[in-house]
Amino acid sequence: MTMQMKLELAIVPVTDVDRAKAFYTEKIGFHADHDHQVNENLRFVQLTPPGSACSIAFGVGITKMQPGSLEGGLLVVEDVRAVREELVKRGVDISEIDVQPWGDFAHFSDPDGNRWSFQQLPRRA
Repeated sequence: MTMQMKLELAIVPVTDVDRAKAFYTEKIGFHADHDHQVNENLRFVQLTPPGSACSIAFGVGITKMQPGSLEGGLLVVEDVRAVREELVKRGVDISEIDVQPWGDFAHFSDPDGNRWSFQQLPRRA
């Protein structure tokens, strides 16, 4: 039997939920799926990158990870140069393009220091 698994949610540890939500939706362009304040100790915010089947979540009372401890979040895009140009216009501090044999990358961090990369896959023959 072959087991099928789909990653559908990744937790991002943040200090300020509203600041993180504004950054990911207004600056990066994620879609706001849910924002539920269950009680004073539990708030759940779920956002999805455009075109992605996997979402991110953060909030209050959902993780014990230290804010800013996420490293290696990877968002695959068709044109990393165009994405970088758009994010620079939106005020995102994003690296120059890093060209590697396995793809072209641009790196950024959210306000808490969680580190992400955009990757444009190399053209295949």
